[in-house]
Amino acid sequence: MPLVWSHSIDSLDWNELSALYHAAPLGNKNPEGLRTAFANSMFKCFVREDGKLVGVGRALADGTDCSYICDVALLPTHQGLGLGKQIVSKLVAMSAGHKKIILYSVPGKEAFYRKFGFKRMSTAMAIFENQALALERGYVNET
Repeated sequence: MPLVWSHSIDSLDWNELSALYHAAPLGNKNPEGLRTAFANSMFKCFVREDGKLVGVGRALADGTDCSYICDVALLPTHQGLGLGKQIVSKLVAMSAGHKKIILYSVPGKEAFYRKFGFKRMSTAMAIFENQALALERGYVNET
């Protein structure tokens, strides 16, 4: 069955999106939080197969300086098939014209993003809601 791409949140089932993130697995993201995050994102990609949401990604962008690609997720059945590459490629293309495109990767997936031209930043820093968990999962280090 062909994949159907969308960029609109108008008819999105937020519970289905939440379930996709849980299955990916990219954590437990509640439907209302996802509604807020996606409504505030300039660029969005949703991929369906047989009516079922199988892939998603978004980018926060200001229209000129910075676009931040985040929350790229696929159902496990659709991982490793090139769909994630297509989602990231579309978000990079939609972000064209920004002075910089930023993302942070799940630890261990950095090589995937290097294929798009992303380079490790030497000055990026973050404050996480749960700093100890971010440290444990390898998102930040002590230094």
